[in-house]
Amino acid sequence: MTEHDAHDAHDAHEGAQPHNGDDLAGAFGVNVRRRREEAGLTLEQLSRRSAVSRAMLSKVERGEKSPTIGVASRIAHALDAPLSDLIGAPRTAPSSSVAVVLRKQERPVFRDPRTGFERHVVSAALGAGRCELIAHHLPAHVSLGLLPAYPPGTEKQVVVVTGTLTVALGGITETLHAGDCLYFQADADHGFANRTDEPCDYLMVISRTP
Repeated sequence: MTEHDAHDAHDAHEGAQPHNGDDLAGAFGVNVRRRREEAGLTLEQLSRRSAVSRAMLSKVERGEKSPTIGVASRIAHALDAPLSDLIGAPRTAPSSSVAVVLRKQERPVFRDPRTGFERHVVSAALGAGRCELIAHHLPAHVSLGLLPAYPPGTEKQVVVVTGTLTVALGGITETLHAGDCLYFQADADHGFANRTDEPCDYLMVISRTP
């Protein structure tokens, strides 16, 4: 089995599901293609960078497949793009006299078709600074696996709102309960899991050095 055959088998198992008609899922594919073309990358080159098969990338770009969070994260990192940008979050920066409001029903939401995991962009003005605020919903007995490292200088802070969250960092794990907080540098692989019978909701602030 070739390397890409292995990626195809992996992706078929956990990387994507048939496109469900979600407008944001469709926007993800459009934005991936735009970013790839702006970077001057072929599908084959992006496949090698992201460890996602060329066939899967092609289906994602055409809106035929909705990627899981693991696949979406690998694509975003390979394109050097925040995941929020790829799901269509606005990059609005407020002027000195204008406030920016993001209504709940307008939130860009990434939904993992396999696990039910949800990632809600709750930053009203992503262009206003270096920080991004994300709300996560992690169903019972769901693990996101290891997510790829972010560029050096990227930091994450997590606060658990409800439930229990297990975070894997550099070979160790931390278990957080409602109200617990965690800070870490995200320039190494890390993962999130809910090992309990109840769903977990947590907020995350991602900050990046310019």
